[in-house]
Amino acid sequence: MRVRERERLTNLALAALLALAVVTGLTANAAGTSWGRTFVVLHGAVGLALLVLGPRKSRIADRGLRRRRRHVGWHASLVLAGLVIVTVVSGLVATTGVTDRVGPLSLMQVHIGSAVLAVPLAVSHYRGHHVRPRTTDLSRRALLRTGAVAAAAGVSWLSWEGVMRVAGWPGKGRRFTGSHERGSGDPAAMPVTQWLDDTVQQLDASTWRLTVAGAVYTLADLRALPLETFDATLDCTSQWYARQSWHGVRLDRLIDPGDARSIEVRSVTGYPVRLPVRDLDRVWLALEVGGEPLSPGHGFPVRLVAPGRRGFWWVKWVQQVERSPQPWWVQSPFPLT
Repeated sequence: MRVRERERLTNLALAALLALAVVTGLTANAAGTSWGRTFVVLHGAVGLALLVLGPRKSRIADRGLRRRRRHVGWHASLVLAGLVIVTVVSGLVATTGVTDRVGPLSLMQVHIGSAVLAVPLAVSHYRGHHVRPRTTDLSRRALLRTGAVAAAAGVSWLSWEGVMRVAGWPGKGRRFTGSHERGSGDPAAMPVTQWLDDTVQQLDASTWRLTVAGAVYTLADLRALPLETFDATLDCTSQWYARQSWHGVRLDRLIDPGDARSIEVRSVTGYPVRLPVRDLDRVWLALEVGGEPLSPGHGFPVRLVAPGRRGFWWVKWVQQVERSPQPWWVQSPFPLT
């Protein structure tokens, strides 16, 4: 196979892998039930496949940099390569559970942040070095090469898992989402995180009010309702999880959906999520965790508890619950603020 053809196939494979890494990463972060395990494993294997193809790409880049006239934007190409490396390495280190921070940032912030920065550079790079797929790319030889890369990535992933078990790193016992246990059974040890520009709210219980489909409740009103104690696992996209005992009122006891297609739950900060009507009998407004009132960092006076959904669904400092004529999926897959 000619050098130029090998380079073309390598670049095409890298473009496909980068796109697949984005899709599997977003899906893995959104999944809160066991079906998401496949995407978590696939996301890790795709990242390792990028490393497998790294030496080939480095030779291509080296030849390009040695040319007398370097292409416009070659600096951006180097930045893209660096961001991809940071994304993959930070993801691998995050799986170990040995550390979860790099200075003031969490490893997941580094992982996701570098990936977000890499996406527009990758699109620009591909547009400037457009590689057209050909029918011959489905030849037996090409498929065998693809299988070899996939096999190498799979072996690398299994080897990494084996290293974690032999080394006894915390990552060997991480949840199917890839999250590590933090503070289960001990709410005080459970991390305090919130989405993007939200900050911890210090609310006065005597003045706080909850509006549910026009009805107004005080905290005392909620405590007078039939409350339940139940266990549920909060699994945050910051790569930690904690199983706690919660105490609160099930949402279907508070609101009759009528002909609504979804239920919107909104925080005092304006942070909203829209839930399917079918979930009303398996989500709660929690007033306590671990037998004690919620702390401000964990959503005092009331937070949503949605088992089987990732942490960004668990609205803190709930202020409003309303019926909505819109289907639940008419919202951003991830909150924008």
